[in-house]
Amino acid sequence: MKKHILMKYYFIFFFITTLSYSQELTLQQAERLASLPMKCLQQEYPNKLGQLLADSTEIAPPKKLHPAFYGCFDWHSSVHGHWSLVYLLKQFPNLGNRKEIIKKLQANLSKENIAQEVAYLSKNHEKSFERTYGWAWLLKLQQELDSYNEPFARELAENLQPLTRLIVQRYIEFLPKLDYALRNGTHTNTAFGLSLAWDYALHAGNTPLLQSIKANALRLFKNDAGCPFGWEPGGTDFLSPCMEEIGIMQRVLDKHGFLKWLKDFAPALFSKKFAWEPGKVSDRTDGHLVHLDGLNFSRAWNLYALARAYPKELGHLKATADAHMQFSLPHLTDGNYEGEHWLASFALYAFWYR
Repeated sequence: MKKHILMKYYFIFFFITTLSYSQELTLQQAERLASLPMKCLQQEYPNKLGQLLADSTEIAPPKKLHPAFYGCFDWHSSVHGHWSLVYLLKQFPNLGNRKEIIKKLQANLSKENIAQEVAYLSKNHEKSFERTYGWAWLLKLQQELDSYNEPFARELAENLQPLTRLIVQRYIEFLPKLDYALRNGTHTNTAFGLSLAWDYALHAGNTPLLQSIKANALRLFKNDAGCPFGWEPGGTDFLSPCMEEIGIMQRVLDKHGFLKWLKDFAPALFSKKFAWEPGKVSDRTDGHLVHLDGLNFSRAWNLYALARAYPKELGHLKATADAHMQFSLPHLTDGNYEGEHWLASFALYAFWYR
């Protein structure tokens, strides 16, 4: 795939989704969102490791095992917490606690710490560690650092590259082996993992990764039809299975091909009367039930992407996206760590598409 074709893909997708961020998210809101990962970026406990032990010598505290990404309860939440802060620093130069945020990022994302993360993920029995949710957010973090023209960010981007290269290699090795897509609403959702990886591959001009993602997304999803919207949400979903599949297919298909596919996959979206109730959270102190706030943001960012890309056919979906945002946004800082350690990233990602 030649460079001009890569740029064409990049321009089409990001032109339709990029927004004047400061017009949508105020400095006050940005500082509110930044406060959440700041609270947990270097908070070691409570912690869920997701570790496979080969023997007793591998038992160690989270900070020793993952010196870069030990905070925010688990590895992937720590990764996208870092992404949130980098993104907010870039979009809001006057963000409060800017120096403190940069100091924490530099401490965590040092060359030495990333080398330790590479060593951990290079273990033969950890090849599936964080597949593919954590992988996807790591690539998102690399993309954000790469595109931030500040000396500290350039240094951190260089530090992170060895881990990024390993993740890219893992994607290319793994995708052809995945005979069946995972269409669930949690970490292993195939479509979400492919979407963020596609965005990174476009940014980096990584043709092998782009080709692998496109070929495997089409293999896994092109023949899908009639997504059962009524089956959502599952009780602990934080990703929308239907909408995330739409998200990756919007990326890999051209306009004509995508709209044709979408009319088979989700014909209800084309109705001006389309309505979808946000996922309700009965107990935000429950670490699994609070996932449904994330589901609302997942639906929102995909609905916004459709409305912006196809205003004539799908512009009416913005109202449904807004309703999902408004349902969960007020609860981000409710004092419960179960949601606070990760939901700011989801809200921020939805704002980016708004």
